Amino acid sequence: MSTNTNRQPIGQVLIAQGVISEDQLRIALLEQMKCNQPVGKLLVSLGFVSEATLRDALGVSLGQKSIDLARATVDPLALRLVPRDIAKRHRLLPLDYSPERRRLTIAIADPNDLVAIDQMRALISSDLLVDTVLAGESEIARSIDQHYGHELSIDGILNEIETGEIDFHSLSVTSDEYSQPVVRLVDALLTDAVKRDASDIHFEPEASFLRIRYRIDGILRQIRALHKSYWAAMAVRLKVISGMNIAETRAPQDGRISMNISGRAVDFRCAAQPTIHGENLVLRILDRQKGIVPLDKIGLDEAQQEQLRRMMARPEGIILVTGPTGSGKTTTLYSMLSQINDESINIMTLEDPVEYPMTMIRQTSVSETTKLDFANGIRSMMRQDPDVILVGEIRDADTAEMAFRAAMTGHQVFSTLHTNSALGAIPRLLDIGVLPDIMSGNIIGIIAQRLVRKLCPHCRKPYPAGKEELRMIGTERFRQMPIFYRPSGCEMCEYQGYKGRLAIMEILRLDGDIDELIVRRATSREIRNVAVAKGFRPLAEDGLRRVIEGATSLEEVARVVDLTERM
Repeated sequence: MSTNTNRQPIGQVLIAQGVISEDQLRIALLEQMKCNQPVGKLLVSLGFVSEATLRDALGVSLGQKSIDLARATVDPLALRLVPRDIAKRHRLLPLDYSPERRRLTIAIADPNDLVAIDQMRALISSDLLVDTVLAGESEIARSIDQHYGHELSIDGILNEIETGEIDFHSLSVTSDEYSQPVVRLVDALLTDAVKRDASDIHFEPEASFLRIRYRIDGILRQIRALHKSYWAAMAVRLKVISGMNIAETRAPQDGRISMNISGRAVDFRCAAQPTIHGENLVLRILDRQKGIVPLDKIGLDEAQQEQLRRMMARPEGIILVTGPTGSGKTTTLYSMLSQINDESINIMTLEDPVEYPMTMIRQTSVSETTKLDFANGIRSMMRQDPDVILVGEIRDADTAEMAFRAAMTGHQVFSTLHTNSALGAIPRLLDIGVLPDIMSGNIIGIIAQRLVRKLCPHCRKPYPAGKEELRMIGTERFRQMPIFYRPSGCEMCEYQGYKGRLAIMEILRLDGDIDELIVRRATSREIRNVAVAKGFRPLAEDGLRRVIEGATSLEEVARVVDLTERM
């Protein structure tokens, strides 16, 4: 490796690769003068590059291999050799150790950190060969928590509140100085929920105790039950950090919390609701890194991806995403926007509220205080020269009218609607007050989606399909008896049998024939028959495809999609 390439600044490397512009680098350098942080880190925090792009560019400039830790396998022997505190201090993750060759491979954010490499040699052996591969800083922090486990000592803090004895372990995890045990307890619970991939945290007071539940993979799970006496101080702490009024306990309130967990920014949307036993608090976790999934990673098959691409290629019209609350509609919309997000087009959004900030996209929250609702918001956005408009939700006639007006005047409009199926969006829009003539020709396509839990790959159990299952799935598509999988439960999935979720979708692309049926107010059955003849695949079909692939179980698909017609 020549010293010349080694010394080439990362900013210049990124400009040469066409990843950032001169202006963006200038902004990062001005920020660096204020806070004295590495330029690469600032470019990520400013949203100019993703951590993965920076990691790969650094690898090129230093002649180093880079690695995506989300897909890496970690050697337990290497983990046992390097203590957690050293891994955390030097921001490194041991990946592989070969005792015969005395070679240790580590993922590290800064390959020029000679102190860290010397520490490895001092710890294991002076003649140790240390191979370094580049990884992103927050990736390393997340992997350390994942592979070493995150013991946040919630029990220790509770014991401290009860006995008054200081719990030094929880102090060392959070910060060096002493802080109130209730402060640390709330921080520990929020951090624990994020690390367990929860989407919501429920603090629910009962007559004599406080129930704490996390929603993980769409299912609520009780995590703790604490004595009622803890709740008053915890509620005040949560209200203070989310910017609520602590004196108000009899009216609903909303707030927002921003925290740094495992080296990444995580936001919480907080809502307080008075109940007969005290205030009920629910926190929605908005993890920016999880929020925006690339379109090709959503799990669509080739035909579905092609349908989506053709829909997004149309320059004007409305694309609707439908489904119940918590079915991933916003995530799908963001994925579609990030696919087309480019300097050459102006994308504007109107949301309630903005969940995930995105660069280059003008995002606005609707709010009652400024009297900005969806209809007025679209009206004012039309004067901002947009190419693409995202409307958080079409929920009334005014919003629908403005959204269709935008689509008819040459804009691409994305929005969500609460219906059970793609075909159900048409009667719903008629119900709101949209005329069939306006709908016809202005709706590009409708996507209906649900989220189903993924079977844990470590413990799923195969079983031969029975008569019931075969009737549901249709035997004509198999040459031999299919093998299905059911959940079992192991340490990796916390004995749930499922880990993570995936989307199942039905995509209805509207064309001249379907538009004609809408104009003459045809029944849903007629529209469905025409759509199926053109290759439309209902939600149940997509769910069963996932069962055949072994990604989920039949019970799980039946939980979120109506399969009774196929029984």
